[in-house]
Amino acid sequence: MSSVQIQCTRCKSVFRDRAGRLQDGYSRQCPTCEVVLFFAEDSQHPFIKRAMRNARKARKEMREAGAARLAAPGPRAAQSRAFAGRTRSAGRED
Repeated sequence: MSSVQIQCTRCKSVFRDRAGRLQDGYSRQCPTCEVVLFFAEDSQHPFIKRAMRNARKARKEMREAGAARLAAPGPRAAQSRAFAGRTRSAGRED
């Protein structure tokens, strides 16, 4: 899963969180100054807006990559052979 950089609104430090988590109503504590950041679509703070925009973009790219992977017939993995048990080596005798 891809991650998004988030800049703290208080101490300005940068940390990462998964793009799937960063949705409207999500809150996260800054690992440096421990202030709680609230992520909302209608936030006026530019750091929160940027993080939400980047998370939306990352989620969209992941959805498109997954859809393309399902739609495009790629090379199939080799079918695994059924286990036939151990066989005796040709040059070995008991």
